[in-house]
This record gives sequence, structure tokens and C-alpha cells, in this order.
Amino acid sequence: MSVKTDCGLAAKVHPSPNHNDRRPGAAIDMIVLHYTGMQDGESALQRLCDPRAEVSAHYLVEEDGAVLQCVPEARRAWHAGTSFWKGETDINSRSIGIEIVNPGHAWGYRPFPPAQVEAVIALVADIAARHAIAPWRILAHSDVAPERKDDPGELFPWDLLAARGLVHHVPPVPVSGGRFFQEGESGQPIEALQSMLAIYGYNIRVSGVFDAQTAAVVRAFQRHFRPERVDGIADASTIATLHQLLTSLPALD
Repeated sequence: MSVKTDCGLAAKVHPSPNHNDRRPGAAIDMIVLHYTGMQDGESALQRLCDPRAEVSAHYLVEEDGAVLQCVPEARRAWHAGTSFWKGETDINSRSIGIEIVNPGHAWGYRPFPPAQVEAVIALVADIAARHAIAPWRILAHSDVAPERKDDPGELFPWDLLAARGLVHHVPPVPVSGGRFFQEGESGQPIEALQSMLAIYGYNIRVSGVFDAQTAAVVRAFQRHFRPERVDGIADASTIATLHQLLTSLPALD
């Protein structure tokens, strides 16, 4: 039955038992977008509602645009896992998690249908307005867990959300030639790259060594902000796009 959920949109409630109290004093100031990464939406919904799985999300958006609410927004859903953003490690206490039905990289990753994208846009807009969530606090699961997660991946149309003023975004600088940095290199330019990624919010050691963690963070950044090529190599396009994002922030929160 269609009901009015927390988000104020027509949706179906499909409750999950997998939630607990948010940390005392933790304001809801983030939205984290995921893909389900399973063969179909029904399997994903069953897992999100299975107490043995110990995972959940506040919302699930089907490929046809149908929206299901699984956990009340006031509760702490278990969607982000071990994660980090701008010094915060309990992302679940500060965020609303949205699962988007898509098989993901393991099961035949494919573009997100227009109806589904429009539903995600409407849902994100509603949540962001009610909780006063800044555009630069609407993130990918891969942003907050770059060494573990790839979702919602390079096919997710962040630019369409940006066109509605919902997320922080700049047109990515086109891929071209020029100097690049990759795993195994070291020096001051690597330290500068790591510093910029850390300032934006990523969990990265500023060591001056382009290690496996740095490569994972660069890949996560590329999936979200420079999806033309996702390879973990910090080329001129990646670095210039990152610089433009940082300089376009109205203020660091």
C-alpha cells in the first residue's frame, strides 16, 4: 500500500529490523548513495531485511523508480560499514543511506534507468531540504570506504543531481596527456595530492608515498568526479578536477 514516509514521497514501507540508536548528539548531515550489487532487487531487499545479514538502508530505489523505506530516518541504519569522512568514523550515525537497485560490478554493472534516476533525485532533494544537508555532504559509498567499496560507481549520473543543485560537482577536466603519478612513486607532489584529497574529506595518509591506499582513494575520486577513466593513476585531469572542486567550495565544513 502506498503511504507517506519520512521523505514525504509516495512510497511503500518494507521494514528492516537492522537498525539501532544514532549516537547521541550526532546530527543527520550526510546522504550516502549505494548500489545494491546483487543479481536483482528482490534479493537485495531480502538481504537488507534479514537480521542475519546485519545490513540495511533507510531507502531502496527500484529500477522502475519505486521507493521503499526500510528504516525510519530517526534510526541508525547499517549501510556504510567501516567508513570515514572528514574525521568522522561513525558515518551511520550522521547519514541517511539510499540503496539503488543495480547489479554492480560483480553481476553486470549497467546504466541506471531514467525513472530510477529521477526517483533518486526526488528522494535526495527531499531529504537534503528537510535536514539542511550541504551538497558536498552527499557522497558515494566508495567515497567513505574507498578501500572496500566501488558503489554506486562510475555510471551513476552525478551530473544530473548537480544540475538540480543537489551535489557538489564540477565538469571533469578531459583526459589528456601530461605528467601523472602512480603507485610506487614518492615525493612532494604525492604529498600535495594526498593533502588535497584529505582536505576534501577522504581517509588518506599524507606520507608522500603513492601507496595502495592512495591508489584506492584516487580510484574512488575518479568514480565520482572524473569517471571517464577509473584507473587509480593521478593524471593531470584527475588533479585538475580535484583542484577545481576544492576551489569551488563556498567554505570548508
